Amino acid sequence: MSVIYRHLRRKDNREIADLIRSVFREFGIDRPGTVYFDPTTDDLFSLFKRSGSVYWIAEEDSKIIGGCGIYPTPDLPEGCAELVKLYLDPAKRARGIGWQLMSKSLRSARRLGYKQVYLESMPELGKAISLYKKAGFEFIPGPLGNSGHFGCKIWMICRL
Repeated sequence: MSVIYRHLRRKDNREIADLIRSVFREFGIDRPGTVYFDPTTDDLFSLFKRSGSVYWIAEEDSKIIGGCGIYPTPDLPEGCAELVKLYLDPAKRARGIGWQLMSKSLRSARRLGYKQVYLESMPELGKAISLYKKAGFEFIPGPLGNSGHFGCKIWMICRL
């Protein structure tokens, strides 16, 4: 089957939240200070209605298999947005779907006028970090902005 890439819809809220939390459990990172406990995870549609944001969904056989977005996290430097919530169904990995979701998000960031994109991650997500590096993200020594995700220990930035 082919993968369909589209923008987030209200009806996707529960399915994408369940997928995100399942990935956190898979990697043992379901702890405070992460998206796992972030109340906005249950209503991403409302969160991504904010100007300057976009969230992409990957769907296959009418099932959500991944997602990734761009969000204007508070207190980021001028012209900077955050790459957020890149998660993929474990059975669908290694097919380039995560790369496509991230690429679509970065292109959206350029179209929205951003000059750089920031992200936060964790050491347990090594494969994702490799993907970020391949896309041009570089490590920085500390967090930017105010995501509220104090559980993240890796910070990266990419100039667009």
